[in-house]
Amino acid sequence: MRLKKGYCRLCWHQASQDAKGQVTVLQPYLENVRHHQLFLTNLHRPRCPGPPRGKRRGRPRLSDPAPARLPASGWVQPSLFEARRDFTRFHRREHARLDNPWLAWARHAAHRLGEAHGWPRRVRLDVDRALVIVLSGHTGGDVVRYSEVFPALRSRGLSVERTAEVLDGIGVFLDDRPSSFDLWLESKLDGLAVGIRRDVQDWARLLRDGGPRSQPRDVATVWGYLNRIRQVLLEWSNRYDHLREVTCDDVLAHLGAVHGAQRKHTLVALRSLFTRAKKNGTIFKNPTSRIRVGQQENGVIQPLESNVRTSVAAVTRPADRLVLALAAVHAARPGAIRRLQLDDLDIGNRRLVVDGRVRPLDELTLQAALAWLEHRRRRWPNSANPHLLINKQTALETGPISGVSVSAALRGQTATLEKLRVDRQLEEALVHGPDPLHLAEIFGLADKTAIRYANSARALLAQTAETGPVS
Repeated sequence: MRLKKGYCRLCWHQASQDAKGQVTVLQPYLENVRHHQLFLTNLHRPRCPGPPRGKRRGRPRLSDPAPARLPASGWVQPSLFEARRDFTRFHRREHARLDNPWLAWARHAAHRLGEAHGWPRRVRLDVDRALVIVLSGHTGGDVVRYSEVFPALRSRGLSVERTAEVLDGIGVFLDDRPSSFDLWLESKLDGLAVGIRRDVQDWARLLRDGGPRSQPRDVATVWGYLNRIRQVLLEWSNRYDHLREVTCDDVLAHLGAVHGAQRKHTLVALRSLFTRAKKNGTIFKNPTSRIRVGQQENGVIQPLESNVRTSVAAVTRPADRLVLALAAVHAARPGAIRRLQLDDLDIGNRRLVVDGRVRPLDELTLQAALAWLEHRRRRWPNSANPHLLINKQTALETGPISGVSVSAALRGQTATLEKLRVDRQLEEALVHGPDPLHLAEIFGLADKTAIRYANSARALLAQTAETGPVS
C-alpha cells in the first residue's frame, strides 16, 4: 500500500540505497524507482527464539569519556586564505584521530552537557560520532561553520542541533546561516521603489533591533506592521520614487478603503514609518501627523456556541488535553502555557501558578496534568527541561516549546485556544457579576480589558432579563 507521499515502504528503501552517500533529498530518486527487490517475511533477518546466542542481555553501558581540559592555545600560524572543508568525504578508518586534544575536550563537554540535559543513549552516541567527524583534524584557531557540518551530519542521520550546541559550548562554532528575519524582510521589500525600499528597510530593522533612543519591538510587531502596509507601499512605488512624494491625500485615500481595526492598525504602522523617515531627514513633512486614529467602539463579546464539543473531541494527546484545560478553565494565554514550569504545578496542595497568580487546581485540570506527567515520565524519563510541557525537540534542551506546538491541536477548529480563553473570562463575569475589579484580580487583566468584559456581561445579562436565556 502506498502510505507515504504516494510511495510504498520498499520504494523508499530502494531510493535511500540509490542516494546513499550523495544527497539527502530522496524525491528525485523516488521518481526514478521502477522496481525493487522483494523478500519473504522473516527470512531477510532470521530470528531465533529466546535470547541472542553469545550476547549479553540488555545494552552495554555507554562508557564515560576520559576527563579532558581545554587545549592550551599557543602561537598559531594564520591561514593564507579561507578554504571550506568537506566533511562528507570523512572515512572513520582513514581520517579519525581520536587522540586529537580538541576532540577529547569536545567529548568531555558533550558528556557533561548530555548528563545535564538528560540526553538518551542514542543521542549521546550520535553526538560522539559527529564530533569524531568534525574535530578529528581540528587545530587551534579553526572555526567550524554550520554550512560545513550540515551536509555531512544530515546525510548520516546525526543530530546537527545537538552537535552544534556542543561545538558552540567549546567556542569553535560559527552559525553562518542567513537570518530568517533578513530573508523575510528581503521578500517583503521585493517590488518596492529604491527610495521607498531604503526607508522601509531602515525602519523595520530599527523596530526589531532598537536604537539609541528606541526600544526593540517584538518580531511579531514588525511582521504585523509591514504586512499591513505592504500593499499600499507597492501602490505608491508604481507612482513615486521616494516617501517624501507621498502626501496626506494619498494616505487618506488608502485609509478610506479600510475600516475598523484595519484602519487603525494601518494608520499606526504608517505613522511609525513616516516618523522614522522624518527623524532621519529623508522626508520633509510627515503626511500622517494630522490624521486622527479615532476611538474604536468595542462590540459586545458573545459566548461560544454549543459546538465546542467538536473541538474537545479533536484533542486526543495528553499534552493537548492539558493545554485545553488550562485555556478553558484557567483562561491561560498560549505564552503563559509555554512558560509554565514543573514547580508551578503543586499537586499536593491542589494549586497552580499561572504568570505569578496562584489558582486552585480543579479536578479536570488535575486529571489532565496527571495523565500528561505520566506520559512525560514514560516518554522522556531523563529530561532535565524544567518546563511543564515539552516535546521531542525541547526534551533535550531547557527551553519552552514553540507557540505553534501549543495551538496546533485546535488549529482550524471553531473553538480555538483564544476563543476558549475569552469565553472563560466572560463566563466568570456572567456567573460572579460584571465586576471589573474581580476580573482583574482573578485573571490579571488590564483595567480597560476588565471593563470591556464587565460591560459585555452587563449587556448580556440585560438581554437575558428582557428576552430570556442566551443560547
